[in-house]
Amino acid sequence: MMTEPLVPSLDHIRRAYAETAKATQMTPLLESTALARETGAARVFVKPESLQWAGSFKVRGAYWRLKQLSPEEARKGVVAYSSGNFAQGLAAAGQVLGIPVTIVMPFDAPAAKREATAGYGARVVLTEHGDRAREEVAAAKAREIAATEGLALLHPFDDPEIVAGQAGAGLEALEQLAARNASVDLLFCQVGGGGLIGGVSLAFHYLSPKTRIFAVEPEGFNGMGSSLARGAIETMPLGPKSICDGLMARAPGAAPFAALKTAGAEGITVGDAAVRRAMKTAFERMKLVLEPSGAASLAALLGGGVDVAGKTVLVIATGGNVSLADFMAHMQNA
Repeated sequence: MMTEPLVPSLDHIRRAYAETAKATQMTPLLESTALARETGAARVFVKPESLQWAGSFKVRGAYWRLKQLSPEEARKGVVAYSSGNFAQGLAAAGQVLGIPVTIVMPFDAPAAKREATAGYGARVVLTEHGDRAREEVAAAKAREIAATEGLALLHPFDDPEIVAGQAGAGLEALEQLAARNASVDLLFCQVGGGGLIGGVSLAFHYLSPKTRIFAVEPEGFNGMGSSLARGAIETMPLGPKSICDGLMARAPGAAPFAALKTAGAEGITVGDAAVRRAMKTAFERMKLVLEPSGAASLAALLGGGVDVAGKTVLVIATGGNVSLADFMAHMQNA
């Protein structure tokens, strides 16, 4: 019988944040009156984790997870698979801590993310996936490398310690909100495998239990939302691609799923057109450059699928790792 994954406690996530705060930036909490007027919300706050080291929140969980390695594991190094942002976060954290990092990436991951990962000193191994799910092929290659080279195998999101490390974004936001005498009614955060929203949802569950949490996913990749509705993890069938490259996991991780169940989160989906419009809005109204995956939560707010009238809303904007050419192409189609 499988044991339930650990759900990090409030003390656990606070200990993780105390450590990761030494190596990460405190990203700002931006209030947008323009977004509040457009949506009818009382107040809208956006936390742009796109301004974090390595361009996304991922360095928070990566740094905390690397700090849990034994001295021998740290000496030999680690291997993980990622389509981009975890790759960069782990590579950056490994560079700071002096731990060798190998990243397995699908060959069709964005070139800007591959180059940035290598730029942080990581060894990048590319995989061809054909008609198979790309994360499954990359994960198999990472397991092979771990076994043959004796490296510690890290999962990009399905790890309670990753969840605990990512919770720092939520704890930080809560501190910033308290400083403005604000409390959040609705929280929108996007989901790939669920590491970030797993941690953020726990922070709000423990410290702001009245906040309603929405897990935002691309259409066709709503494994978390479907799993939450069903009460058990569900794997989505292979379907058309999404422009949200970092959110195309077919099933949530067990550790994030357990965290979101504990927090009572709900699922919501967004289409590519809505994401492009959100990227444009973020750029024009807030001067934020977001990659498609990083703009999904804003797309959910703007899409009108949730009644936000008179509510205070927090949007977690998760990543800004997009090339200028790709960003401009999305803007032309917005």
